[in-house]
Amino acid sequence: MNPKLDVLPSALPTPPPPAPERGARWTNPWRALPRVRWAVQLAYLAFLLLVGWQFMRFYDAVRGGGPIDVARPPSVEAFLPIAALVSLKRFLLTRYWDEIHPAGLTILLAALTTAFVARKAFCSWVCPVGTISRAFWWLGRKLLWRRGWPAVPRWLDLPLASLKYLLLGFFVWTVFVQMPLAAIEGFMQAPYNVVADAKMLELLLHPSTTFLTVVGVLAALSLVVKHFWCRYLCPYGALLGVVSWFSPVSVRRDPEACNDCRACTRACPNEIQVHAKLRVLSTECTGCMSCVAACTTRDCLGVTRKGARTLSPWLVPALTLGVMVGFWAIAAATGFWQTIVPPEAFRWAYRVMGIG
Repeated sequence: MNPKLDVLPSALPTPPPPAPERGARWTNPWRALPRVRWAVQLAYLAFLLLVGWQFMRFYDAVRGGGPIDVARPPSVEAFLPIAALVSLKRFLLTRYWDEIHPAGLTILLAALTTAFVARKAFCSWVCPVGTISRAFWWLGRKLLWRRGWPAVPRWLDLPLASLKYLLLGFFVWTVFVQMPLAAIEGFMQAPYNVVADAKMLELLLHPSTTFLTVVGVLAALSLVVKHFWCRYLCPYGALLGVVSWFSPVSVRRDPEACNDCRACTRACPNEIQVHAKLRVLSTECTGCMSCVAACTTRDCLGVTRKGARTLSPWLVPALTLGVMVGFWAIAAATGFWQTIVPPEAFRWAYRVMGIG
């Protein structure tokens, strides 16, 4: 008997796995992130349009002489960031929640929380202005820059990016340094603060020439420069950027896996040089995950928290949306979402401020 054949099949060595075919491409498992982001952004924009329509009905009912049988949607207070900043200082000083625009303060605190747990993902996944800005980017790419957007020179990008921090500094100085508690209480009880949302609506319904000119210039610049307003002028984004600097979550790059294709940098809406960084810690990072979705190499880009293993990039939008919904649910359940101002008091304030 041949001893070479007297061997159990289980003892035979396992053949090595077949080598991958030369030229086979790796498929990025996160490539669907930009499409899902579009869906989330458009859904939230549609929700806000519905809120705007509901508020217009309330606005018309208050201006009329009949009964006010239309409910005022609290979510409209998302468009009152200055009032929310003032009420935040009052809350820090007195521990009293804003009774006039409670939803505005809730939304502001929710956005600040998302900036800490998921960087500035509020800007790229929730904010309607960010959605409109992204739409202009898409139009510019289709109409003007089919071969790639021109990058803003570094010597110009840095001073332009500082403008939004100067605007933020102005508002923080005015509210947190210049305004004493008595002035804050007076502002919050004033008729102007009560009807601030109606004033905003009137500006949109009856825009001045100056307003239309400013909006037109910003729209034109957004076709030439990626996310012009968000990158250079938005003080709300600047505030979230400051908070995001303390976030333990960031995109990380493995230099050993990187092939220096620079697809991540080209995909970044804020021109961050992702391909040259180990961790993306910039306050300009909006957590959009475009860089991760564009990566062409396995295990090169991922999301980590400091001292931890790689996490799923889906965690960033999940945390953002979870925080926003969670703050709303808690505020609605505990009475910190609906205003205490009765409808007839709104009618009185409208008339005092010359609305209708």
